[in-house]
Amino acid sequence: MDQRETMQRVIGILTEALEIRRQVRENPDTEVVISGAVSALLAEALPEIQVPADASAGTVTDIITDALGPAIVRISNCFAFAFTQLAEVHDTGRTDASSADVLRSLSLQFAQGGEVQP
Repeated sequence: MDQRETMQRVIGILTEALEIRRQVRENPDTEVVISGAVSALLAEALPEIQVPADASAGTVTDIITDALGPAIVRISNCFAFAFTQLAEVHDTGRTDASSADVLRSLSLQFAQGGEVQP
């Protein structure tokens, strides 16, 4: 899964979280169904790891770190990027764009090949 796909999934997760929050506020007694998007993202983004049976604890740690590190960094960067985009709109006091609008704009940006910029 590349950065663009990861970002689109992150945007979907954040959009779902906004919708769940809206539903809970409007209907506090209603049970909200969560889609499992976070689990699906992790299942698709994190690689399968094979560890030799005779590997030491240190070797296992190294194998896991090397295998999971890049995917975890990519996912974290995407969440951080989306957060900063939302925070910047909030901090500037803009009232013409909701959180959903910002996420929609990000989604379009990444659908057109955008990249996470530091």
